Amino acid sequence: MDTVTILTFIKEHLLAVIAILLTLVFVYHYVIERESGVKLSKKYRNSIFEAQSKIFLNATQYLISGNKDLAIKEFLNAVDLNRETIETYFALGGLFRSNGEIDKAISIHRSLIARENINESTRLRALKELAVDFDKGGFLDKAIETYKDVLKINRDQFEVILALCRIYEDIEDWDQAYNYRIMLSKVGHENQSETISHILVQKAKKHFDQGDFRTCAEDLDDAFRFAPSVSAKILRLKMYVKRGNLEEGQALLIELIKEHPMYASFIFVSLDEYAAKEGEKEYRENLTKIKSFFLNLDDLEASPSVILAQVRLLKDENKTDEAFDTLKNWMDQHPAQSDILQVEYVKILIEVGKEQEALAQTKKLLSSLHNTLARHYCSHCGFNSDQIFWRCQQCHNWETIQFRWKV
Repeated sequence: MDTVTILTFIKEHLLAVIAILLTLVFVYHYVIERESGVKLSKKYRNSIFEAQSKIFLNATQYLISGNKDLAIKEFLNAVDLNRETIETYFALGGLFRSNGEIDKAISIHRSLIARENINESTRLRALKELAVDFDKGGFLDKAIETYKDVLKINRDQFEVILALCRIYEDIEDWDQAYNYRIMLSKVGHENQSETISHILVQKAKKHFDQGDFRTCAEDLDDAFRFAPSVSAKILRLKMYVKRGNLEEGQALLIELIKEHPMYASFIFVSLDEYAAKEGEKEYRENLTKIKSFFLNLDDLEASPSVILAQVRLLKDENKTDEAFDTLKNWMDQHPAQSDILQVEYVKILIEVGKEQEALAQTKKLLSSLHNTLARHYCSHCGFNSDQIFWRCQQCHNWETIQFRWKV
């Protein structure tokens, strides 16, 4: 078996591997007890060991077959046999949690914390497990409090800090998310600059929506000091539009299109969000000028994303004929096109009254049409969404959004 196959097997049978390791732990404890002269008869010690080995063998078989309920039953038998075996309790707590029985997992880990005869490292481990219980159960306030209790004992807990980052980002408490990302950068080996930049952009965006443009600008400057992320550049462009700094806005737009052509449509979707707000007539007028500038760019090396953005802007302005000419010229120069541009072309053909040509294009399209919808996806975990997202809702990574050119 190669390394990849081994890792895949371990991932798919994680609980079984844990059970095997626990069995080895019991073997170890048995040997230690025998060598240290525990005041039990040899016959009694042997009987306990044999019973525990049988129990853990059964639990392992149940876990491999996917029967968590019977595995839990075997671990409970192990607890009844020897209540001093801490690892059994941890195994049970983990199984209860993975089985959705959060209340039982919480009870087990609380009982471990309350014990007087365990060392501090074991107590800390139990506290971390309790925090995970609360987290998985959706008790976020208790999870936050318990994670923080762990950090009071030992601040160098990467996984705990990361969990707090995730929770605060989920609930959009950007101040706390920023604080814990800074803390994470001090204890971890991964560079957090890009993520911190995104978090500061979210803080700035909130101030922008509230009309606090001074604080927005301060947070945005901080974001650029950490990393010039795409979201930071788009928000700065929005600030330029708001303030009427059109020359700076045009220069930044060109920079964005050249460096990140895939985000062309995202840029204008973001700018349009604020344009829908009441009383922003001047903003809408400035945005119209920025859009006009984009549509008249001649020296731009257009990509499918840029062409699609131009076509949609022209259609929004009821310039269907211009949209048709733009897309037709592109299609003529680039015969091998993505499904989504072909679909857009068919729609425009219908709108300009070229039904026969639309029918011919549709027949051509159907022969190669995929069954999936055109949407965005996360390049890290594959999460799909029709909405634009800077932070993946599934794997929680930042700026992993990609556009799938399928229909």
